[in-house]
Amino acid sequence: MFIMKFLEWYTKFLNWLEVIKNKSPKTVEQYDRHLKYFQKYIVGLIDLWKLNIKNIDDFDISLIDLDFAEGFRTYIYKKSQKQVSIKTANAYMITLRSFLKYLEKTWVKALSPTSIDLIKQETRRVEFLSVEELIRLFNVPNKETIVWSRDLAIMECIYSTWLRISELTSLNRNDINLDTKEFAVRWKWRKLRIVYLTDHSAKLIKEYLSKRNDNFDPLFIRHNYKNENINTIDNESLRLTRFFITTSIKKYAVKACILKDISAHTLRHSFATTLLNAWADLRSIQEMLGHASINTTQVYTHVTNPKLKEIHNKFMK
Repeated sequence: MFIMKFLEWYTKFLNWLEVIKNKSPKTVEQYDRHLKYFQKYIVGLIDLWKLNIKNIDDFDISLIDLDFAEGFRTYIYKKSQKQVSIKTANAYMITLRSFLKYLEKTWVKALSPTSIDLIKQETRRVEFLSVEELIRLFNVPNKETIVWSRDLAIMECIYSTWLRISELTSLNRNDINLDTKEFAVRWKWRKLRIVYLTDHSAKLIKEYLSKRNDNFDPLFIRHNYKNENINTIDNESLRLTRFFITTSIKKYAVKACILKDISAHTLRHSFATTLLNAWADLRSIQEMLGHASINTTQVYTHVTNPKLKEIHNKFMK
């Protein structure tokens, strides 16, 4: 009997994601990581003699039935060194469903992807800052120093341009036009969108750049390097990381007496809720945020509920 080897189709699936579906390297990497964990699950069953095969090379896709898939879900929870969230567990099962869907498309006989259910989770709610909290946060940095000038420009830039933190950290000086106050960013792999700076955010960036006396490419850099080493330092070693920016914003939030556990992404959430409170069109917000689906943007609509109630009470007395 012809064996549909798991490892062979695993490799084909990743190639299909990259070449045909044009998925980003990070997306392919995530699928790969999840399927490697699934492979580890299979090897564990072989070692325990629960599968009548010698090694992973002999594992046939036809052996993946619903009980086998559910066993993988249990394995995820039991083998993790820390508590696994529903979102994380679902992510692994979504990867497995995607793999099975690919097999279905290529006419390989396997478990139907629709037979795998996901665990229902609570509706996602996002953390955002009120206008008062935003004012307190932006008033914390002291613009007299280059570091605080940089950090204020970063926070204002994220808030007013709806940039993802990964998009912001990848910016170079020549990427951004401070005269026209607009620039393009690449998101979700090869997709481009135009981002607009406010007059205030452009002013803050100009003030920060005017304090710099270097020729490094990144728009925002760390400033703890030694001047005597400036000729041996490369651009990427000075580029700020996601962790660095998030940690800095958390520190400023504490100084501003903001009790919420915020991150850089909280400023992006705050931008969306500010627009919604001003009755901006949801489709426009979707485009500005770079969401592929309107369903992702709709998570912000909870902030409009008080306004809807207010209007209802006003006109339906």
